[in-house]
Amino acid sequence: MPSPLRDALPAALRLGRLRLNRAGRQLRANGPPAIGFWLVALAVGIAAGLAALGFRLTVEAMEGAIYGSHDMLLADRTGRLPWPVVLFAPIFGGLIVGAILHRYTPDGSVRSVADVIDGAARRRGRVDVRAGLGSAAASMITLSSGGSTGREGPVVHLAAVIASWVSNRIGADGITGRDLLGCAVAAAVAASFNAPIAGMLFAHEVVLRHFALRAFAPIALSAVAGAVLSRIVLGGGQEFVAPVDTLDFYVELPAFMILGVLSGLVAVVLMRAVFWSDDLGTALVRATGLPARLRPAVAGFLLGLIALWYPHIIGVGQAVTLAALNGEMLLGTAIVFTVVKIVAVAITMAGRMGGGIFSPSLVVGALTGLAFGLIATALMPEQSSPVSLYALAGTGAVAAAVLGAPISTTMIVFELTGEWQTGIAVLVSVSLSTAVASRLVSKSFFLSQLERQNLRLAAGPQAWLLATIPVADVLRPPPDDPAAREALMTGRPGIDVGASLDHAMRLFDTAASDRLPVVRGGAAGTEAELVGVLHQIDALRAFNQALSRQAAEEHA
Repeated sequence: MPSPLRDALPAALRLGRLRLNRAGRQLRANGPPAIGFWLVALAVGIAAGLAALGFRLTVEAMEGAIYGSHDMLLADRTGRLPWPVVLFAPIFGGLIVGAILHRYTPDGSVRSVADVIDGAARRRGRVDVRAGLGSAAASMITLSSGGSTGREGPVVHLAAVIASWVSNRIGADGITGRDLLGCAVAAAVAASFNAPIAGMLFAHEVVLRHFALRAFAPIALSAVAGAVLSRIVLGGGQEFVAPVDTLDFYVELPAFMILGVLSGLVAVVLMRAVFWSDDLGTALVRATGLPARLRPAVAGFLLGLIALWYPHIIGVGQAVTLAALNGEMLLGTAIVFTVVKIVAVAITMAGRMGGGIFSPSLVVGALTGLAFGLIATALMPEQSSPVSLYALAGTGAVAAAVLGAPISTTMIVFELTGEWQTGIAVLVSVSLSTAVASRLVSKSFFLSQLERQNLRLAAGPQAWLLATIPVADVLRPPPDDPAAREALMTGRPGIDVGASLDHAMRLFDTAASDRLPVVRGGAAGTEAELVGVLHQIDALRAFNQALSRQAAEEHA
């Protein structure tokens, strides 16, 4: 005898499957509802946190397999760095990196935080998934085989890849896509540094570049998720433990002000060294005809030569930073290590090997602060804090100037060390370093990278929003009258239907007309096809609406 439960079960399963399919279609068509967005944001944060931890642990495991240790200072002191490995590992790593980037990126360049900022501003919170995955693999090889960069940049972009994939799957609009991007970045930074507050602030200050209240809660939730994962996997201790005493405010404040100015100048030297060496590398590749895929291997050869004498340049440099924060170096060593690290970072990035700028800026900042502190405490030994306090302040000052992120960088330094009572010293140095550096570069390293690509995001949305609006979205149908169509095409420059409004507005300025013909084709001697008319008033109205939406999002 058939059971009613057995008969009803298949029908219930079919009904459940239909409802799930319908919900999936609605999600892809309309995006997640308000409550659903929180769940999606949490899932994105967890995925980004796991990706950050996986990236870090993989790099450490590969570095340990190649060099016998991921602490290069310790490995050098114990004689565990055979010179053939030190010399040839970066070369082989560069060959692999070149092959990966040649296959997965159209220009052979690794993707970075600058591309995430661009994705948040101009691409509805999306980045290129294929190029992003290739860049993550290239950066992983770079950091484990002798490159002198950091893991945070690749981790941030890898998190953006995860957010972009989710946004594409659910059909998220621009606002939702940017919020999910912020959630992923916050979780990745929080997991990488065990710093949830700094991760949340970094997403707002650096990537989204606003502090919208609507995005605050889900980004904070994702940052907490990333930090919890980090503490489960890596433990709950501070990344760096610096023995620092309380600051004698009135006596030493001028010294930390001078350190801030010096740190800003050092940050500018670091950034300009990277840009200058990149231009030099590009010029040499063009002059010699060297295949682009071999560019990382040439950089690896130079890094291997340097590492024979200064193995501390290999990898992220966490051991060097800790040694500087503990005051375990002499003045000459700190200065030489600073110069060599800047050179190594410039070579790595000029070679298009992959990795980020944040960890190198922490290393250079700690060494700069230590060198300055050794001089300052020698001049006034009875009225000085430990040199480790100067190293700590220099760490935050150089990193803040490079990133253009004084708030989140200050918070990262606090959370990395757990030394909250030293906030006065760090804040004074950070504020002056960012003020000095911002006068000499385009706001930050990342925005300067975009500026070099003719993307002026530092100038505000009015400088780049037009480029996000296609002409095809604004045009009107062409006139039906043949005479009117011919008159429209006579004496006016045509604009391609695939162009954006920034190009159109430049044509309006030179055409002395409030209408432009929108055409398709016309290249290589073919006749252009008239597909519409672009009115200047329509372009201005679309630009005004875009500015209004941008302001509404930033102040939500």
